[in-house]
Amino acid sequence: MQRYQKNTNLNQEYFTINNKNEEIELIKNQKSSFENLLSDNYIYTYWFKMRYFVHLAYKGTRYYGWQMQANEVTVQQVMNDAFSKILKEEINLYGAGRTDTGVHASNFYAHFDTKQAFSKDKLTNHIHHLNSFLPNDIVVFDIFPVNDNTHARFDAVERTYRYYVCTQKNPFVSDRSYRIYFEPNLTQMNLACEAIKQQRDFTSFSKLHTNTKNNDCIVKHALWKKEKEFLVFEITANRFLRNMVRAIVGTLLEVGRGKINVQDFCEIMEAKDRCSAGTSVPAHALFLEEIVYPFL
Repeated sequence: MQRYQKNTNLNQEYFTINNKNEEIELIKNQKSSFENLLSDNYIYTYWFKMRYFVHLAYKGTRYYGWQMQANEVTVQQVMNDAFSKILKEEINLYGAGRTDTGVHASNFYAHFDTKQAFSKDKLTNHIHHLNSFLPNDIVVFDIFPVNDNTHARFDAVERTYRYYVCTQKNPFVSDRSYRIYFEPNLTQMNLACEAIKQQRDFTSFSKLHTNTKNNDCIVKHALWKKEKEFLVFEITANRFLRNMVRAIVGTLLEVGRGKINVQDFCEIMEAKDRCSAGTSVPAHALFLEEIVYPFL
């Protein structure tokens, strides 16, 4: 049995084909390519799916990171709830990575699947409603369609983090920078950064007992620089381990204050032992600032 229906919500025409009480929903112009899969001997179910990317940012102070956690408030949970309410279907977003508790993201991407297809005007309208519904510490910049095999995490080729340090008391930046009480030697710290770019195994800077298959990362860029009242550490890599950036910064600051030298720093990396590295600096001064995809 075959019946035709107009889907007014999507402004598109669908065919619904019943075969042994199973329904197959097809966009009209795709109908012919699927007809050969239908027979009395098989039950084949195809559900129309669209995948969208979401460009967003969030202040991580109130959240236990991006990823869902039992009995904790996370950015992913808040986003899932908002999208499900606005789009009127259950939506699950998959993020570009897992930021730690309290870490911010000034540029972040996630993807989700839906049974709906949206025009540009409809997407603009959804963005407006989402930003009205979401708390003030999360913003959606854009939503756009992508291929259905595009993945926010696995298709990202580079990520850039920045850590902000202050050497002077400033109440206007205390919630987004780490106050230190010495003037670090940036020259020595940047010599250690050169060694970071040659390293592959970052076990010494990884949180213990994680589920990663290995601790290898390719660091493309690592540098300390002065920006106004801040000392900023910037690092770009293909991937990051949990707690990695904060542990690197804590150890580099020990280089900067003369507690260890560059050779000591290199030996810490080669030790592949978290206990040999410095203390992790606080999360509130760390920002995920850029994610690179081949198609953006």
